[in-house]
Amino acid sequence: MHFQWYPGHMTKAKRMMQENIKLVDLVIELVDARIPLSSRNPDIDELGHNKARIVVLNKSDLAEERWNDAWSRYFEEKGFLVVKVDSRKGSGMKVIQNVIREACKEKIERDKKRGILNRPVRAMVVGIPNVGKSTFINALAGKACTKTGNKPGVTKGKQWIRLNRQVELLDTPGILWPKFEDQKVGLRLAFIGSIKEEILNTQELALEFIQFMHEKYAGVLEEKYHIEADSESYATLNGIAESRHCLLKGNELDTDKAAFLLLDDFRNGRLGRITLETC
Repeated sequence: MHFQWYPGHMTKAKRMMQENIKLVDLVIELVDARIPLSSRNPDIDELGHNKARIVVLNKSDLAEERWNDAWSRYFEEKGFLVVKVDSRKGSGMKVIQNVIREACKEKIERDKKRGILNRPVRAMVVGIPNVGKSTFINALAGKACTKTGNKPGVTKGKQWIRLNRQVELLDTPGILWPKFEDQKVGLRLAFIGSIKEEILNTQELALEFIQFMHEKYAGVLEEKYHIEADSESYATLNGIAESRHCLLKGNELDTDKAAFLLLDDFRNGRLGRITLETC
């Protein structure tokens, strides 16, 4: 399979981020804990090279904890502050504002020396599609979420959100990058649902995922779907279709439906904690 998806609106979104980076003190980059490197847009490092940086390992509840810890160390060694969160359930969210203050302590001290006491830290929240930015921001802002105006940057496609008197967030659209040099990156992004479904062959994608599971998480699919072990991916997909009664007219197995079901189970954590990319 060949993976590429870079619609026109992403070009516009990237341009918007380039224009607004000068307005912020901090870049908060969300990555998917199951594929921390593959879910990083390489353009972000260039965009935020002179800004304070936080990497948020979102959906950490869906990835193995030992690899969450390993990836945290990896990014910390690169000079990032790192937070592991499950923004859907709120796990890890309480520490975010303290980490924001830690990331921007030099800026805060400079403001104090200049007699500037009430200027909030401004942070741009960035990430690829489907990495959970909206859920993260809603969990962080809670009911106090309000749109702030009367400043550059308040236009359709992005939103200033005031968390409190100390912190404001600039929400941005999720963007990928124009070309995946390594198609394994595209495959992992397709697995987690960051590439538009309509351009993918779901059955082929499911077969690739089954092959990965056979190699790295042997026995998980067999236990989940109560099927016999088989190293051949298509036989496993047939087994899932039969187990879950995915049938067409004439009792023919509906492997397309089974493929969708399998990927949905993975994406929503129903197969257990699975890390696709290790360091």
